[in-house]
Amino acid sequence: MQRGGAVGEFVEAGAARDLPEGKMRAVNIKGRAILLARVGNQYYAADDRCPHFGARLSEGRLEGVMLTCPRHGSQFDLRDGRVLKWTDFPGPVAAAGKIFKRPRPLTLYPVKRDGDRLLVQL
Repeated sequence: MQRGGAVGEFVEAGAARDLPEGKMRAVNIKGRAILLARVGNQYYAADDRCPHFGARLSEGRLEGVMLTCPRHGSQFDLRDGRVLKWTDFPGPVAAAGKIFKRPRPLTLYPVKRDGDRLLVQL
């Protein structure tokens, strides 16, 4: 899900050469924890906190455009932020997690590349 609100400015988030294909990392931009990921020649930016219980997504797994939370296994599509899977707990624990924390999409931010600079719109 693209972030809502007014259109913000593009802010430098780092060098493209520092983000190899198929990798992700956390950056701090204006006091906000942002996850940067590269899949092929496409760059993605999202909140670095899982909307489920706040785990650092940059410590999770990236498989193509699918991002998996390291804490509960929730999965998100980096192209549009949609939830692919909400937690991987079995039985009653999963049911409780779904009652108290309904699936919420990942907040994404537009990214553009300017030479070797990656710019994120906040």
